[in-house]
Amino acid sequence: MPSDEPQTLIVGEGGEQRVIAYRSTPGSMPDVTGLFWLSGFMSDMASTKATAVAEWAAERGLAATRFDYSGHGVSQGPFTDGTIGRWLEEAHAIFARVTKGPQVVIGSSMGGHIALLLLRKLLREQPSDASRIRGLVLIAPAWDMTEELMWKRFGEDARRTILDQGCYEQASAYGSPYPITRRLIEDGRKHLLNREPFDPGRPVVILQGLQDPDVPAAHTRELLDFLKGGRVKLVEIADGEHRLSRPQDLALLFSEIGKLV
Repeated sequence: MPSDEPQTLIVGEGGEQRVIAYRSTPGSMPDVTGLFWLSGFMSDMASTKATAVAEWAAERGLAATRFDYSGHGVSQGPFTDGTIGRWLEEAHAIFARVTKGPQVVIGSSMGGHIALLLLRKLLREQPSDASRIRGLVLIAPAWDMTEELMWKRFGEDARRTILDQGCYEQASAYGSPYPITRRLIEDGRKHLLNREPFDPGRPVVILQGLQDPDVPAAHTRELLDFLKGGRVKLVEIADGEHRLSRPQDLALLFSEIGKLV
């Protein structure tokens, strides 16, 4: 079983430094393919899916790494300091400094967006690290989340509150309201896929529930239009909702991960 004791990594410089908590278990053999988990917005590495993936990996002798973004879980910093850019920087740091050898990157909701941004960044800046990514598994990927699924869907009152007061409390079906900051929205515009053609260069498997109110199926299907290379597979679950954490959803997830591993 994976250890419950997290380790930490310092990310950022000067006043932007923050302590990021992560859990990483090695594989049973050198160079065995690892799993790199990227959580969703206001989720963490102790979530049902993240824990299940780590346990599944451990049972098969696979390496597994997961972490909490700043402002999430047991990592440092207030949530309201968080932005796509900061969380991408943290994902990059954990991937580069903690993971070893080939990896399958698994991103849930916002984590799907971060996964695509991380791969794009590595392809542009560090091709040798990009070559370690053998494939992506995206669960209800909230690509361009801050613009497409937040700003464009907000009413005039919410937008005005963000611009004038710097933060809007968005109601959530999963617990406390989500604080959506002006900083989050404005930084998000620097990290958009923007429907620009992008060839991931490796298999991408997408799992999408058709009853998902947070990341609509139509939003996910758009990825098929601008992810090029002919290696994108979309699996739609007729009765699936956003979390896709039921036993049958996890079984499907593990089946698709297993094909890439």
